[in-house]
Amino acid sequence: MMIKESVFKSFDNKEALENQLAERIAKQLQEAVDSRGKASLIVSGGSTPLKLFQLLSNKPIEWSDVYITLADERWVDGDSDDSNEKLVRAHLLQNKAANAKFRGLKNMFSTPEEGCDMAIEQLSHFPRPFDVVVLGMGNDGHTCSWFPCSKEIEQALSTDKLCIAVNPGAAPNPRLSLSKTAILASRQIYLHIVGEQKLAVYRQALESQDANSMPIRAVLDQHKTPVDVYWSA
Repeated sequence: MMIKESVFKSFDNKEALENQLAERIAKQLQEAVDSRGKASLIVSGGSTPLKLFQLLSNKPIEWSDVYITLADERWVDGDSDDSNEKLVRAHLLQNKAANAKFRGLKNMFSTPEEGCDMAIEQLSHFPRPFDVVVLGMGNDGHTCSWFPCSKEIEQALSTDKLCIAVNPGAAPNPRLSLSKTAILASRQIYLHIVGEQKLAVYRQALESQDANSMPIRAVLDQHKTPVDVYWSA
């Protein structure tokens, strides 16, 4: 059985995509602050969102009322080049967004299994449901750190806990990831993908509902939370 296609927005180039997505996110965050007093933003790491982060950081919204965290994090030191927190600090928590309330997932514990409860506690004051979640997608169909190769994949897609420790078989570093339950407890999800290969992976994901083999399907195959797919070549 095929998945019903999400709202799919195609752009001629990355710049057009990034400009429109930054504008949409900023508008939704400010509307949340105006109506509820504060807003929450969940972002993903990797190279794809870096320009989006830079554009967003210059948007004139009330950043001091915006709470930001990550969809997932490698269990490495914050100054490591593998750290998603390092990317967010360098590219998003700058300019006007320097005043945002950021909380990373990595803490002082030596493993994500040990640090999971503290991470959950540190996110307990975030506005829920999350206002905006920005996800990426790997060529294997993973999103967050829901890897089809990990022994924790079923737990990631079924637990009611906010976070889960993940040890991916085919990817480096143990990780901490928000769960499917946490991601879907949001007002708006954006899937930000670039390039023909990612488009082919997205199309493949729509062909079946088997989320264990392509975990992005857990986001696409649901009617609880709106998902807009932003793609450019």
